[in-house]
Amino acid sequence: MSSTHRHLLVASLGTVGYTDALELQRAAARARLDGRLDQDLLILVEHPPVVTTGRSTKDGHLLLSAANLAARGIELFDVERGGDVTFHGPGQLVGYPIIDLKRHKEDLHWYLRQVEQLLIDALAAIGIVANQNIGKTGVWTNDRKIASIGVHARQWVTWHGFALNVTTDLSYFDVMVPCGITDVVMTSVARELLEQNISTCFAPSASLFDDVRTAVIAATAARFGLSAVAIDADALRTTLAAPSVPSP
Repeated sequence: MSSTHRHLLVASLGTVGYTDALELQRAAARARLDGRLDQDLLILVEHPPVVTTGRSTKDGHLLLSAANLAARGIELFDVERGGDVTFHGPGQLVGYPIIDLKRHKEDLHWYLRQVEQLLIDALAAIGIVANQNIGKTGVWTNDRKIASIGVHARQWVTWHGFALNVTTDLSYFDVMVPCGITDVVMTSVARELLEQNISTCFAPSASLFDDVRTAVIAATAARFGLSAVAIDADALRTTLAAPSVPSP
């Protein structure tokens, strides 16, 4: 791949365990920092049910113990991302952008707004009007939260990312105060399409999830001024396993 930094590599990996995805992100961030990965990368996955806590998680925002979560088949992880407690699970499109902000803008708050806006753009492409909520990170529609965001960066290279509810079982959010926002109502693409009755604007294919993923890829590439190029799991892992590129 050329080093013109005009591509967004997109790895759509299907269902991946949270631990494996976290290690893959960290490896990709290291490779982006040391030059083995010379393009920005978007990793897209679904996770088995998992709750993660971030650096801003407060006491009382997780309503069940680790043992009670495990009894419901939900794993629990504490991670380095910003933000409070959140859920990942089947039917949710989870995106991990590995972006070198030195090639864009060295401003993490700017980056957060870009991630929000690309999700808003993707939702607009399928007929859902969404918006930012001043003072709260994430994406909202009809005063309900449809996407959560929590990021981390090292030397201006990002990892962690966003979780967009597509066909998610929203009852999982009952085990927490989602993102630390009291009385928040979570929603999903499927719920909004049904309740807003916008079938005249969007005709779902056999897989709503695939349609949303396609819209998110296009919106991410456009937001960062890049061209999306698919990369499969084997090619990505080969790139990440390559020797470090010496500094000039």
